[in-house]
Amino acid sequence: MVVVDSDTATMFRVKGALELKCQLDSTDALLMQKVISRQFETLRSQVKSESCVLALCDGPVFIWPNKSVHASPEEISPNTLCEDLQQWTQTDEQESIGKRSAKKKSKKNVSASIVNLRLMVEVTKPGPLSAPVLNKIIQKSHFLSTTLPIDCVVCTSNTDTVKDACERLLEALTHQLLEMEKVTLQYMKETTLLVPEPLHFLLPDPKGLVTVVYPAGVPDSQLETQRKELHQQFELPDDRPYFRRANAYHFPNEPYKDGYLRNPHITLTHPTLDNGKLYLVQGIYSYHHYMQDRVDDNGWGCAYRSLQTICSWFQQQGYVERSVPTHKEIQQALVDVGDKQASFVGSRQWIGSIEVQAVLNQLLGITSKIMFVSQGSELACKGRELANHFLTEGTPIMIGGGVLAHTILGVAWSETTGQIRYLILDPHYTGAEDLQIITDKGWCGWKGPEFWDQTAYYNLCLPQRPKII
Repeated sequence: MVVVDSDTATMFRVKGALELKCQLDSTDALLMQKVISRQFETLRSQVKSESCVLALCDGPVFIWPNKSVHASPEEISPNTLCEDLQQWTQTDEQESIGKRSAKKKSKKNVSASIVNLRLMVEVTKPGPLSAPVLNKIIQKSHFLSTTLPIDCVVCTSNTDTVKDACERLLEALTHQLLEMEKVTLQYMKETTLLVPEPLHFLLPDPKGLVTVVYPAGVPDSQLETQRKELHQQFELPDDRPYFRRANAYHFPNEPYKDGYLRNPHITLTHPTLDNGKLYLVQGIYSYHHYMQDRVDDNGWGCAYRSLQTICSWFQQQGYVERSVPTHKEIQQALVDVGDKQASFVGSRQWIGSIEVQAVLNQLLGITSKIMFVSQGSELACKGRELANHFLTEGTPIMIGGGVLAHTILGVAWSETTGQIRYLILDPHYTGAEDLQIITDKGWCGWKGPEFWDQTAYYNLCLPQRPKII
């Protein structure tokens, strides 16, 4: 595994596919392991050979890292700064304009801090071609073949050169092949190979980004021993699942396939209070709101949507593996616990904080605390309790009062003056997944104490983190 600093100037990511092919003349376990190890050694030699090529994705750049870092085009030298390599990345629109224009525009790309490369291997070799020679050998043997999904990341500073990056990438590639070999041999069953799967995890500062190789197809429940070892290695607490697959780092230049916005609050400007501090949701959640998923819940589904946002948080932090529940699944859960009659399923009836607590426990096994507030004006005095929740639990809070429900994602609170602002995610939004509209129009934004109905009562559902690895 490779530990790198995620807050540096340029992140280099190399992806590619290497073919692992082994002919086994015997099913003896030790002999098979030796053959597989030899093939991995061949692949490591391939990475270190002059035929290894790193090709810039979406750009006309090829680098031969083992040929004195030779590159094409010639303007790129071993001493070219890493951040300058970004200027050669082209978008689809820029390809028709030309390289010069692409150089000028690429720095505006929000993902410009990531340089994506493809791992390639030259097939042709220098020198005269020789006539092929065919040998026919008849024997019984096993042929194993699998594709290794190489995925390495290194980070560079402002002063690092392309040569520096290539040296680290080659080291990371070699190391990853070693880790893949260990996983392949450990999880091999007779003549069946499990594909080793590299995943990246962003750990708390200052540890940065860590790459771990897991066997594909083996569920997280069977990898607890490996995760415990990783927690010990990186001195992490045993009550949070840092290394579950759901916690794998999502690179900024990769869109989410489900279409939901993640963490829209991170683009907001934080309020400034005298001696104030920020206490925010920890981790990643999806924004769920009215009219999504082809469900017309306008006017009655706000608490359902807030609950879905909370469920997405537990899913994306690796605490649960089930998908975010639908409205009908939420209603059925309330019927199953005896809270509602069977006719409730398929209805357009509201739910509140108590029901949200019951569903979280029934579907996810998550316990929650309930905070009762007799009138909205009292919320201004709950700064300490809310700050402590986000500091210790870090989960989104569902708040219901009257006929409205919202999600609280954090507070800005001054212990000395008592001033408070609430970071609100509003499930009543009915538009498209447009981050600018959502933040500019306040559907996700900071609100003052006047946001709450000062005379209405409110119940807050504060989900608690499970204490698991």
